[in-house]
Amino acid sequence: MWLRARDVIAGEDAVKVGGIKYLPRLDSQSDNEYLGYKSRACFFNATSRTRDGFLGLLFRRDPEVKLPDRHAGVGGALRVFTDDVDLMGTSLFTFCKGVTGEVLSVGRSGTLIDWQNDGEQRAYVVRYAAEDILNWQAARINGRNVVTMVCLRELAERPDDADPFAVKITETVRVLKLEVLPDGGTRYVVEVWQRLPSGNRGGIGGSLWSGFFGQKSSQPKTEWTLVETRVPLRLGKPLPLIPFVFHGPRNALPDVDKMPLADIIYVNLDHYRLDADYKHGLHFTALPTAWVSGFDKTSELRIGSSTAWVAEAPGAVAGFLEFKGHGLSTFENAQNRDERLMAVLGSRMLEDTKRVGETADAIELRQAGENSILMTLALSLSDSISQVLRWVYWWNSTEQYPEDISENLVLLQINTDFTAKGLTSLELTAIVSAWQAGAISQATMFDLFRKGEVLPTGRTDAEEKNLIGKIGHENPTGVFPKAGTTPAATTPPAKTPAATNN
Repeated sequence: MWLRARDVIAGEDAVKVGGIKYLPRLDSQSDNEYLGYKSRACFFNATSRTRDGFLGLLFRRDPEVKLPDRHAGVGGALRVFTDDVDLMGTSLFTFCKGVTGEVLSVGRSGTLIDWQNDGEQRAYVVRYAAEDILNWQAARINGRNVVTMVCLRELAERPDDADPFAVKITETVRVLKLEVLPDGGTRYVVEVWQRLPSGNRGGIGGSLWSGFFGQKSSQPKTEWTLVETRVPLRLGKPLPLIPFVFHGPRNALPDVDKMPLADIIYVNLDHYRLDADYKHGLHFTALPTAWVSGFDKTSELRIGSSTAWVAEAPGAVAGFLEFKGHGLSTFENAQNRDERLMAVLGSRMLEDTKRVGETADAIELRQAGENSILMTLALSLSDSISQVLRWVYWWNSTEQYPEDISENLVLLQINTDFTAKGLTSLELTAIVSAWQAGAISQATMFDLFRKGEVLPTGRTDAEEKNLIGKIGHENPTGVFPKAGTTPAATTPPAKTPAATNN
């Protein structure tokens, strides 16, 4: 399912490379005939368009991030982390977008939070695709469900001694284990296994492959060898939990969940097969074919305005074969039905634009289906990415467990407002009236204006207050001139002597 999803999202080239996996042969088709049959087909990539549209809606606004004061010790470390989360210059915003794109594509991703002891002495993350999370286990320890084992596939690049411009790819499996100690505590242990030639054995042998994948290695000359075992420490003590976070479309649990775009992918491939049959029919029926009766069978008849066909036999006739009927229209109707199904399943951007006017409320109601899917996904990813931030905070603090860090300290929320409709004039007036009446604070009013796209997202409350103060200073009368006129010079009003009581 994951491979199919990645091929479909990658586009026409990847789908056509899949061959009969996505487009079965017709009966008695030769290789050349099947190649022409496949080449004439067009793959309409509605799935990728839907994914990009959903990703754009989720990040129409930057995620809201709550972090400690940047001048504090932990706050300063977190600010450094948000600028470079993976030691490769990736910002927190780009990391969030990458995780969201993976979950939209295949419904799964994972993040390992680790500490760099050499050099910078800081926390960083490594993101893993769904296919690279090979195995996992969970158990109930000390009254709570925790992950006890995760196997991660990695490809390590090493320089080639024979060719300085080439690299050798070594397959590696990183095993994260949680061991239960005799006193009832737990300890996080990391094992690194590599596929090495059998003569370089340094571990317990190659039977590990069957434990990871349920099958034996197809390369008898190599074996899985344990090359490293280490116990990461924090404040001189082993970690009590595995610092790995699962990302899913509905929750952050380790179980595999349904892909958000699975139904659209199936219909998209059905649309591709129908298009192949439709183009195959057009290939044989669209061009008229000449036919004759009563002509010499050995003569060559050329078609063109400068050539005439002459027959000596009485009753000789000539004409063109043309396709008549509703056979091809059946394929057209089936393709249109698939396109409507893809629109209903979430790809509203594929629908034809309505010629009649629609109110904003009608559009919002029509898009409620896909918005609910995006809302669930946004809340799930906000929770899992917040867990990643809590792990980073925990690495730099003294709390016993990452769960001890509350949302008041660290929180990330992905955008859940998918409508482009801003605040109306009545809503603006109501918000200002509520602030004037003391029902809401000025900070809440600014936050509502920011969500309603009245204020820019990056402008702080203090900056907005300064701008308001500047306007009041530059125009003390409070009266703004009409457009196209020059404001007259203002003179201070004459002082009126105060009344005296005799």
